[in-house]
Amino acid sequence: MPLEEGKATLNNIGTEELAHLEIVGTLVYKLVEGIPANVLKKTRFAPFYVQHGRAVYPVDATGVPFSAAVFQSHEDPIASITEDMAAEQKARATYEYLIDMTDDPAIIDTLSFLREREVVHFQRFGEILDLLQDYDD
Repeated sequence: MPLEEGKATLNNIGTEELAHLEIVGTLVYKLVEGIPANVLKKTRFAPFYVQHGRAVYPVDATGVPFSAAVFQSHEDPIASITEDMAAEQKARATYEYLIDMTDDPAIIDTLSFLREREVVHFQRFGEILDLLQDYDD
């Protein structure tokens, strides 16, 4: 990233995304906290419980563990920022789908907050993209 403003923005967004992992992990933990194992074994949560108990362990909806292999990167900063913008839109859409899956107001509030942050990240990446397109090294 050739721009100091871009470096700072990437650092800020990256830090906030780590907080999003913590928020989602805590949300899931709170949803299963106190549920007896004999009840959990009758749910789709059973395989996760067998391996991790109620511990926060990031996996996708199909149980595939989080991995840096999902990240895309390119030497060209415009290509990388464009990829980041697409990732933010995918995250926004995922939060919307999760909101559709519940009627719990507290969960909806949490997911709505996370969805809105993805919109802000998309906008911030767009600002960096504009600066990069005007940048003349």
